[in-house]
Amino acid sequence: MARKLVTSGHEVTMVCGSYSNGYTGITKPFSNGVRKGTVDGIQVIEFELNYSNADSFLKRALIFLSFSLKSIKIVLREPYDLLFATTTPLTAGIPGIVGRWFKRKPFVFEVRDLWPELPREMKVITNPIILMMMSVLEWASYKSAHRLIGLSPGIVKGIKRLDIEPQKICLIPNGCDLGLFEQNVEEWCPEGVDKADLMAVFAGTHGIANGLDAVLDVADVLMKRKRNDIKIVLIGSGKLKEKLRKDAVDRGLSNVIFHDSVSKHKLVGLMRRANVGLQILANIPAFYYGTSPNKFFDYLSSSLPVLTNYPGWVADLVEENKCGYAIPPENADLFADVLESAADNRSALQEMGRAANKLAKKNFSREKLSEDFVLWLEKTEC
Repeated sequence: MARKLVTSGHEVTMVCGSYSNGYTGITKPFSNGVRKGTVDGIQVIEFELNYSNADSFLKRALIFLSFSLKSIKIVLREPYDLLFATTTPLTAGIPGIVGRWFKRKPFVFEVRDLWPELPREMKVITNPIILMMMSVLEWASYKSAHRLIGLSPGIVKGIKRLDIEPQKICLIPNGCDLGLFEQNVEEWCPEGVDKADLMAVFAGTHGIANGLDAVLDVADVLMKRKRNDIKIVLIGSGKLKEKLRKDAVDRGLSNVIFHDSVSKHKLVGLMRRANVGLQILANIPAFYYGTSPNKFFDYLSSSLPVLTNYPGWVADLVEENKCGYAIPPENADLFADVLESAADNRSALQEMGRAANKLAKKNFSREKLSEDFVLWLEKTEC
């Protein structure tokens, strides 16, 4: 999105924190906790915050707050015409609020997840005072923004419920990097996957929200059915990864293969070998229409059939476009049935894969969505 702003003639400064599995492109060392550089024509200001999905909730909360406070200094000191802020976390809206009311600058707020609804339903935050403070921050962020972007239909609906005028809200979901996944990259698979195996891949965070215990239950069913030709590959990092790995070993699940996070470029090669993309989330109603999962769009870009285990707009897309399987949550036997059917009918998988790629090009091309993004920002006025 930022690169599209640059090619459209705008000067862009991106403010971010460090991330254990991310790389901004700036190589020089930090000085007093910050470093600056230019990447693809974008001025980058990176704070040395060392965030990781494996960190405790308290540590992540403190990092989020630190990022907001450091960003406020940038907002008050740096020259700019428009401020764009994106969640998660919700604290990313604080610099935008400051810019709107203290600098009188146009403010566009992108909502990637509905907070505090998601942490409340997941029960990761139960303190009523904290939840109330988050609700106040949510209201202040939405009301302060001149324009808002929601990444899913449920997020747009969630913004509207706080009495935000519909004309101020735009739906721009996560998109498909078709150019990236169309590169000529050599395919590969982790050790333990044979050439003839059906490989079902989950590429994403191994956290509470992802509900990957359900995948271990499916693997258990497949082991009991002696379907050793079906391998489930979990690639990524997260707070629960080591627990999941230990549980898999304790249960003797040799059909589950864990792999560390890889670069997007290397992920392309893995996706090229995979047969099914797993879109897995915990059975939380707020997830059904209130998320816009990156991995889903990567699967579409890779021409991978998608298997999703929760209802909502992603499941609706899969069913309507015949590009995979949508099953109800918490049904390991049906999940295993679907994987067995996929393994036994590879021609149907190929047809679904073509449908997935067609959907990617028709509705979710990053090129088209970035044009919508630029126009939405350009039309923003105080």
